Amino acid sequence: MPLYEYECRSCKARFERLVSGSKVEVTCLKCGSTDLAQLFSTFAVSTGTAKAADPGPCGACGAAQRGMCGVE
Repeated sequence: MPLYEYECRSCKARFERLVSGSKVEVTCLKCGSTDLAQLFSTFAVSTGTAKAADPGPCGACGAAQRGMCGVE
């Protein structure tokens, strides 16, 4: 099942949804609108040869200091 990203044109909320078929009607999780824009998704491919970065101080990313990433 593909994972799609959407942005609601009514309330600007962004969310992801697993869609099992092309005729599935997707609604906004926040306001219930069906006026959605499907966004381009990015993904990463790993060859298994690169070493992953050590997690940062908060453990969620590789940022060098707390507050340097958007996770917190």
